[in-house]
Amino acid sequence: MAQFGGSALTDVNLVVPKSETVEEIGTAIPITYVPARNTVFLALALAFAEVVGSRDIFIGVNALDYSGYPDCRPEFIAAFQAMANLATRASMEDDRPLSIHTPLIAMTKAEIIARGLSLGVDYSMTLSCYDPGPSGKPCGHCDACLLRQKGFREQGLADPAVTEV
Repeated sequence: MAQFGGSALTDVNLVVPKSETVEEIGTAIPITYVPARNTVFLALALAFAEVVGSRDIFIGVNALDYSGYPDCRPEFIAAFQAMANLATRASMEDDRPLSIHTPLIAMTKAEIIARGLSLGVDYSMTLSCYDPGPSGKPCGHCDACLLRQKGFREQGLADPAVTEV
């Protein structure tokens, strides 16, 4: 995606925005939006699903506690699913429709964290940061860090990935 640029996550010439609090996160689509990222991921998943005969694709998009990316919305997922059911040989030859599953789409970060904990996720081994330091530690101030920390706080927990930054 770096060859396309257009995002602070793929273009070294763009700076990842930082804030002190979740309330400071803007309402416009942020510069960390990667153009067509989930479209690309879903297209690759669709091609693979068709080859292996799967009629189910799962993607971890979230439409509640997120930075406002247009390709994380239920409307986008529904439109891609409709397109996928028109665009493949499997859709022409198989009576079963392809389904895109979004188990996290309507969950808050706190709910996602609780679900992960119930499944045994070791969150100290995970990272959400858009701009980690050279050691791999989260920056603590990008949108992803702030939203993740908010989710842990709402669960009454400290984010185990956060250390002195």
